[in-house]
Amino acid sequence: MRRVLAVLLCAAAPAALAGAPADLLRDYEAQARRGDPGFAGASPARGAELYRRSGIASAGPEAGCASCHSPDPRWPGRHGRTGKPIAPLAPAANPERLADPAQAEKWFRRNCRDVLARECTAQEKADFVRFLIEAK
Repeated sequence: MRRVLAVLLCAAAPAALAGAPADLLRDYEAQARRGDPGFAGASPARGAELYRRSGIASAGPEAGCASCHSPDPRWPGRHGRTGKPIAPLAPAANPERLADPAQAEKWFRRNCRDVLARECTAQEKADFVRFLIEAK
C-alpha cells in the first residue's frame, strides 16, 4: 500500500507544479487589477518586451533578462559577471521555475532593481509570467 501511495504522489507532483505558474499569474493579475481596475489581463507580448529590454541600472547598460538567461527563455543561460550556469526560465523547460511564489518574488525584486532601477509593477510581473508560461 505504501508503494502505491508513493507512486501516486510522485505521479501527482508534476501536475501540482504545472498549476503553480498559473496560480502565480492569477495572483499578479489580481494585484494589477487592484492597482488599475481597467487592467485587461497579462500580455505575453509586453512580457517578451520586458524580457528583451536592456538594463539601465546597476547591472550595466547591456544587462537585461535575455543577456544572462539567453535570448530564448527555454534555453539555459549564464550569469554575466560570474559565469555561473542558469537553468531555463520557462516552466516548459524547467518545471521548478515559478513553482515557489516566494522565490519568484525574490528574483523579481532583485533583478528588476538591477535592470530597471526600480521594483517591477504587478502588471509587469503578470506580463512576464504569462510570457514564460507561453514559451513552449
